[in-house]
Amino acid sequence: MISDEVTEIVHHLGALSSGIAGKRVLVTGGAGFLGSWLCDVLVECGARVICLDNLASGLKANISHLLDSDRFRFIEHDIATPIYFDEPLDLVLHLASRASPLEFAKYPIQILKANTLGIWVALGIAKQHRARFLYTSTSEIYGAATEFPTSEDYHGNVNPLGPRSCYDEAKRCGESFVIAYRLQHGMDVRIARIFNTYGPRMRSEGVYGRVIPRFIEQALKNEPLTIFGDGTQTRSFCYVTDQVEGLLRLALMDDAEGQVVNIGSEAEITIMELAELVNMMTGSTSELQFFPLPKDDPPRRRPDITTARTLLGWEPKIGLKDGLARTIRDWRARQ
Repeated sequence: MISDEVTEIVHHLGALSSGIAGKRVLVTGGAGFLGSWLCDVLVECGARVICLDNLASGLKANISHLLDSDRFRFIEHDIATPIYFDEPLDLVLHLASRASPLEFAKYPIQILKANTLGIWVALGIAKQHRARFLYTSTSEIYGAATEFPTSEDYHGNVNPLGPRSCYDEAKRCGESFVIAYRLQHGMDVRIARIFNTYGPRMRSEGVYGRVIPRFIEQALKNEPLTIFGDGTQTRSFCYVTDQVEGLLRLALMDDAEGQVVNIGSEAEITIMELAELVNMMTGSTSELQFFPLPKDDPPRRRPDITTARTLLGWEPKIGLKDGLARTIRDWRARQ
């Protein structure tokens, strides 16, 4: 199924995919959920890929099928520590960071380092090789937004001392690093602000669990679906193939230099509605179990993707029910 979806992404990229062949690409966090999908597509398009990951939250299983390819190389390394490459690079994609809200309290220093020291190292690599640079930022930089749909011009409503600050403030700092390197060194940079993404390879267990994979795993085991708060908070979920296409369009299009772009779905759903939908689609009899809402958890998320439409010619193609069906099917196959 994943190989078919990689082919689907390549098809949707159209003429851009042919421009990837022969490119030398560094993907930090390349064994993670999104990073491994990017590696798949890049290798499929003929790029020579270096995947850098310390496996703190990424999984070698995500890239094991690529290890025998002569166009793919894996290096286990923490991007917060300097590393140098003798071979030339054309493109650096910086994705390395833990991203689950349930990790923020346990690994705040590592998250801060990945998005400050880590991006400093990654930008230094790109500068040395005169490579194009893509930074995967996040909707978390908007905090508890007061503008909906939220555009790239919104400056954010973030608590710098709250439990989420290790991630949202680090990502904001990461964006500042990117813009500083563009201003001072004339680098070709792009920033993607990712909204909630889901799909195959997303981890469900323990601190790594995010809401869709957690709900699916709980539903398939007929365990209670764990909801934080009363379930009225909303999110806008984007399926992984759409997200990866959007990221690669932003990375590859020449006229996207210096741009900051929201990449996500405009379709809002409450967490309660999501739980009920997962139960229905899995045929589960799971009950709903409620826990206190974490501090500073945003009550609403919905991106304005006007820039993505006009600049990248991109918008999501996979609706939530279709994406959930694909994710559930993959989950069942792996179990």
